[in-house]
Amino acid sequence: MGLRYELHYWPSIQGRGEFVRLAFEASDTDYTDVARGQRLPRQGMPTLLSWRDDETLLTPPFAPPVLQHGKRVIAQTAAILMYLGPRLGLVGRSEGHRLWTQQIQLTIADAVTEAHDTHHPISGSLFYEDQKAEALKRAKNFRENRLPKYLAWFEAILRRNKSNARAGRLHLVGGSMSYADLSLFQLVDGCLYAFPNAASAALRDAPLVLRLHDEFSRHKRLQAYLRSDRRIAFNEDGIFRRYPELDR
Repeated sequence: MGLRYELHYWPSIQGRGEFVRLAFEASDTDYTDVARGQRLPRQGMPTLLSWRDDETLLTPPFAPPVLQHGKRVIAQTAAILMYLGPRLGLVGRSEGHRLWTQQIQLTIADAVTEAHDTHHPISGSLFYEDQKAEALKRAKNFRENRLPKYLAWFEAILRRNKSNARAGRLHLVGGSMSYADLSLFQLVDGCLYAFPNAASAALRDAPLVLRLHDEFSRHKRLQAYLRSDRRIAFNEDGIFRRYPELDR
């Protein structure tokens, strides 16, 4: 039996940890969502935060998500997925495919940060209500400029990927599922929750991106996960938050 994957992330939000959860779920990989096992030994919130006080750890993470795999402790969503990709069969074998997949993932991370900053444009330590005026301005720019620009780039990638001409399901890299596909699904899903009007309008100009999202929502293992209680619902504590005034 191999080493178990342990994901350390907040138990009540999807957040950045969800991108890692999707990789595990889509690849049918057994893992422990540490903080959500409140009644189990060596799990729950104290275990989640134990790395913070471990002065013997030479590579301390800055913040969750954190992946522990044996003696390896890895933080940052993109770095975790880069590590998991070849182990879970979620990245191509060639160096070119791996670099390209990671480049896409890092761009998705940029888009996720911009989506978050629509409701917290000044500081994550302030309440939304304390920066609402600035959030209205930031959200307007995200809706009208940044989100369409990101979606246009993903659309171009899907259009230029020659493997998609003969594939039953669209992919960003080559002809098989990668962690970047799953992360783009999550980005689109989050934007449709937080900005239903703006995201729906922007996706009309990115039909391949919308198709990828819809196809992956019907992926057998993902569909089972999305309908299960393992999938935390979007809420107003996570990255993607629905404030109607930011979607006008």
